[in-house]
Amino acid sequence: MGAVLRVALVAGEASGDILGAGLMQALKARHPQVEFIGVGGPRMQAEGLNSYFPMERLAVMGLVEVLGRLPELLLRRRRLIATLIEARPDVFIGIDAPDFNLGLELKLRRAGIKTVHYVSPSVWAWRQKRVLKIRQACDLMLTLFPFEAQFYDAHAVPVRFVGHPLADAIPQQADRAAAREALNLPAGTPVVALLPGSRGGEVARLGSLFLDTAVRLRALRPGIRFVLPCASPERRQQLEQLLVGRDLPLSLLDGRSHDALAACDAVLIASGTATLEALLYKRPMVVAYRVAPLTYRILKRLVKSPYISLPNLLAERLLVPELIQDAATPDALAQVLAPLLDGGAVQTEGFDVIHRALRRDASVQAADAVLKLAGRS
Repeated sequence: MGAVLRVALVAGEASGDILGAGLMQALKARHPQVEFIGVGGPRMQAEGLNSYFPMERLAVMGLVEVLGRLPELLLRRRRLIATLIEARPDVFIGIDAPDFNLGLELKLRRAGIKTVHYVSPSVWAWRQKRVLKIRQACDLMLTLFPFEAQFYDAHAVPVRFVGHPLADAIPQQADRAAAREALNLPAGTPVVALLPGSRGGEVARLGSLFLDTAVRLRALRPGIRFVLPCASPERRQQLEQLLVGRDLPLSLLDGRSHDALAACDAVLIASGTATLEALLYKRPMVVAYRVAPLTYRILKRLVKSPYISLPNLLAERLLVPELIQDAATPDALAQVLAPLLDGGAVQTEGFDVIHRALRRDASVQAADAVLKLAGRS
């Protein structure tokens, strides 16, 4: 354990920076003589990463935006490959960002460097042939969910299910009373959290739908209140405009989505990572989503999974209602959501089982797997 362990990591966005920082902490606890190089954000740099360039240069979303930045991204990847091959780390860890990291991992592995990919792309749901590239690119896949590990096992990709850091961070039982007090919400009033997504396009497609559903729900349950966490000042402004002309007892929050989930009785939520957070807070939910009609027709042909929401994928059954595209109407959503204010026990019991399965001290599990691959366990 006296020899210095050199670990290279590349994260491309804030969520990867959080995962990377947790993994670095766990690696330092087990192998104090460790050096970190690569690309990461402020959290990873605070743990000792020497970042070759700002992580934000990799954080690009949207096809048009990616095309506009493609020459820079390809140049950065070529330079990073050359730099890391010269540095010869004991192991390289690509954290999410598969479009950037898998190509990087492939080149490094061919140069004799051990490679790990942390956070599986949704290869089990669509574009399943990507698993062939993953098999070539990485010595080990670390997954956050057990169904992902099952997929890689079936395709002969070395894999380890490490659990999800959110399941470690969120308590088994959230304090609803404390959360309501923090948000100035009355103790005995039914509260529904509305989470229409964090991106402008999602709010444009789902914001009015969710607010119209709240109007219908208020007619069914007089006295109900709503909370809606805003992911950014831009989303808040967008939602304030949508609220004009609607008479709703609704509190817009600046961030604080976890407080909203802890405080509420039920959730109307867009399909995405937030559904996992609602599950971990044990709040009954209805999942809704809409995309452009052409996108929906394409995805319907490509997506192999019977479900779109993480709770159902994790339960391997229809645990939470999913109302997608034309089925997602204000009346339908209100009718499905209203009973959950009093009778969501079937969902919450299932959520508790899943939470316990995901609560595995993910960063420690990931660090143990990395050290074993590097021959330092």
